[in-house]
Amino acid sequence: MRTRPWTAAAFLLPALVLLGALVAYPIGYSVYRSFFDADGTGFIGLDNYTEIFTDSTYLTAVKNNLIWVVLAPTIATVLGLIFAVLTERVRWGTAFKLIVFMPMAISMLAAGIIFRLVYEQDPDRGVANAVWTGIHDTFTDSSAWPGAHPRPNGDLAPSGGGSFTTKATVGSADPAALPLVGVPPREAAGAGAAKQAQPAEDGGVSGTVWLDFVRGGASKPGVIDKGEKALAGITVEAVRNGEVVASATTGDDGVYTLPASADGAQLRLPASNFAAPYNGVDWLGPALVTPSIIGSYIWMWAGFAMVLIAAGLAGVPRELLEQARVDGASEWQVFRKITVPLLAPVLAVVTVTLMINVLKIFDLVYIIAPSASQEDANVLALQLYLSSFGTGNNQGLGSAIAVLLLLLVVPVMVFNIRRLRRESRR
Repeated sequence: MRTRPWTAAAFLLPALVLLGALVAYPIGYSVYRSFFDADGTGFIGLDNYTEIFTDSTYLTAVKNNLIWVVLAPTIATVLGLIFAVLTERVRWGTAFKLIVFMPMAISMLAAGIIFRLVYEQDPDRGVANAVWTGIHDTFTDSSAWPGAHPRPNGDLAPSGGGSFTTKATVGSADPAALPLVGVPPREAAGAGAAKQAQPAEDGGVSGTVWLDFVRGGASKPGVIDKGEKALAGITVEAVRNGEVVASATTGDDGVYTLPASADGAQLRLPASNFAAPYNGVDWLGPALVTPSIIGSYIWMWAGFAMVLIAAGLAGVPRELLEQARVDGASEWQVFRKITVPLLAPVLAVVTVTLMINVLKIFDLVYIIAPSASQEDANVLALQLYLSSFGTGNNQGLGSAIAVLLLLLVVPVMVFNIRRLRRESRR
């Protein structure tokens, strides 16, 4: 530069032109445009920036970006560290690393489509809910006849919480008929025929619970007609003064028998008989949409963290680790006091890289979050697009969001540059 400055300038000129055209000019113009209105003709000062920090939509985007910056890089780096350390000791470690790293070969668009299907609410389509529903149904019994309910203006009436209770008390002399409707005929096709209950012995209370409906509608309400199906497995409770004094379950013929303590009580069919089947977790609902999308990001980038950390781990002097073990240190102490400190520079590189990456996250949120909960999963990069080119069509506001993103990235970049300079001096 000192002896032949024009030669150096000639070599630097192409790079400087590209940097000016692709970096410097867009940044300068974005800052300039952020002080104007949607049309770009009226100067409005800091109004666009004020709107970002006052409007609830933009505040949600800022909050979600902070959640992303804290959680995603931390979890991905920790998982990468764990994978890198553990796979050193297994024979199939290389194959495991290959499998974990494979998602990096998938684009954000493809990963978003994959996880949109994984998080489907319907257990028959969504893998996450298929697994979750299978675990839930293993330990929890499903309801006997979901959706069933009594006929309007019958003796059974809603009694709160989804249960139904008879208006009158029952006695041992006459069987208590409890007709229900609302069960699709195809679901009751395999049920047995309903049977008329006989008076119970020893002063008990008996009755029948059945589907008071037959194809073609040729049935008399409240009467067990030919072809009507029994509703087996229905729990019937005898209630007196708000307390359950007896309970029974209907058999295959729909008949139930309660002890003598039920005489003079009301009969209740609890809500557990009619609860809708468990359909899993609403992964893409307002409460879980952001953690769910972060999970898909970690699935992609944990392999990246693992590969970089494994490369750093290969340079750790093995004699230090062996010496610590000889001195009596446990594996946890070796990991915490020797491995992690020696890997600190690599961990910093991975964390900083992922932090810069998540500040620009757009694809996954745009694709995975459904329209109903997209506002709850909103991030600054997505809001920049929506404000500039979507329904907002306000490039002044979009430019302000772009400048805010730049300001958020600058501290991370400064930290990274200082760290690199410190390492270069060693």
